[in-house]
Amino acid sequence: MKFICKKSILQEAISVAQKAVTGKSAMPILQGLLLEASDGKITIIGSDIDLSIETTIDAKVIESGKIVVDARLFGDIVRKLPNNEIELSSTTDSSIEIICEKTKFNLVHMSADDFPTLPTIDENNIFSIEQKLLKNMIKGTIFAVAQDESRPILTGVLFEIKDKKINLVALDGYRLALKSEYIDIDTESAVKAVIPAKTLNEVVKILEDEGDVNITFTTNHILITLGETKIISRLLEGEFIKYTAIIPEEYNLKITVNKGEILSCIERASLVAKEGNTNLIKFDIKDEYMILTSNSQLGNVREELNINLQGQPLEIAFNAKYMIDLLKIIEGEEVFMEFSSSVSPCVVKDKESDNCTYLVLPVRLLNS
Repeated sequence: MKFICKKSILQEAISVAQKAVTGKSAMPILQGLLLEASDGKITIIGSDIDLSIETTIDAKVIESGKIVVDARLFGDIVRKLPNNEIELSSTTDSSIEIICEKTKFNLVHMSADDFPTLPTIDENNIFSIEQKLLKNMIKGTIFAVAQDESRPILTGVLFEIKDKKINLVALDGYRLALKSEYIDIDTESAVKAVIPAKTLNEVVKILEDEGDVNITFTTNHILITLGETKIISRLLEGEFIKYTAIIPEEYNLKITVNKGEILSCIERASLVAKEGNTNLIKFDIKDEYMILTSNSQLGNVREELNINLQGQPLEIAFNAKYMIDLLKIIEGEEVFMEFSSSVSPCVVKDKESDNCTYLVLPVRLLNS
């Protein structure tokens, strides 16, 4: 194999494909990148079996071939080389030579025959969505996925398409995040799949603010195509929780509050709450204001906040982190907060947009 390529183009392609290489696999081959040169193109693939990323760039291919190189080392070398053309060539059956200006590296490589074959995906049923829209939907939900593996299905985000509407849903047993968008989708069939959060975290890093992304689902995989880059991921197996049954349809108390003000109050109150076991903040909701308090062995804090109240006063408590996470995600200046009782979930919505719904379970107070 032998090719010549601009450093900047090669470096960008390596950076994209590297996102699928975790470095934690027991198989040495999965700590590498597959490089395949042919017909004026270089294809670079990174994979950890569950997630694979393939990207293709233009290059001057002098001799076709394919090899596997250590992802981290190869990436570091290319990044540190001068900003000029790089010549890469096989020198023996087990080594390659990398030349850029007056710098020359000799690297051991692995056999491409040992690299896993990517799943074959029928790309007949493709639908497109704006990259910026998908990025915002992922960011608006992924923070609520479960971090522990006790219920694997909850470590992913539900991707649901029906009635020309896309829903992304994440929940971890303490909170729920739902983002919905109406879009003109070509696909007729409904889709319901759970995508690992790990995959979506990498997808967000690659998505841009302009252009569309193509998505294809199979029974076990999702294929996301952005120009010359393909991301293939396994889907999580199992039945996702029926989230619509969790979201309360009615409430006894509703407040309207400035998002920035309540977020600042909770963040200040959580400075004391962090020293406790539950990061607990108590809301005492009155007629025209809400008092936020927190107590721990190091001290206590009291915050007072003006609100617009519909309904009866209420005392309720929450884990501060869960409230902070969702308030940071909401884009509007004001939020609605809906309550049923001191032991029922609180529903938080953006006053300016009806495309997101967040739910947080309260912490039970001793006097309730």
